[in-house]
Amino acid sequence: MDQQNQQEGGRPGGEGQRPSRFGAGAPGGRSGGGGGGSRGPRRGGGSGRGFGRRKVCAFCVDNIGEVDYKDIARLRRHISERGKIEPRRKAGTCAKHQRSLTTAIKRARHVALLPFTGSSR
Repeated sequence: MDQQNQQEGGRPGGEGQRPSRFGAGAPGGRSGGGGGGSRGPRRGGGSGRGFGRRKVCAFCVDNIGEVDYKDIARLRRHISERGKIEPRRKAGTCAKHQRSLTTAIKRARHVALLPFTGSSR
């Protein structure tokens, strides 16, 4: 009998098989497919952190090759209130222009066209 229990995955004390934690059909376990999954973009209404439209690069739209460090008005739009450079995911710039933008902001700071920190109270 002990040998039969061990083959079935049970213990020698005759307790039988324990269900696996996330096995198929286990109560509270994960199902293989179907609705209710939280992966992928949301469709339809509802409140939550759904993703909106993808932002387009403002520099690509205006057909700008390299970002100019003297164009302060354009650079200020990509700096936060505290003086930090906004990331790509927030600003919507492409990778090529984000690198150029970062260099231009650093040059403008060095020449004192832009502050290194945000405005003080």
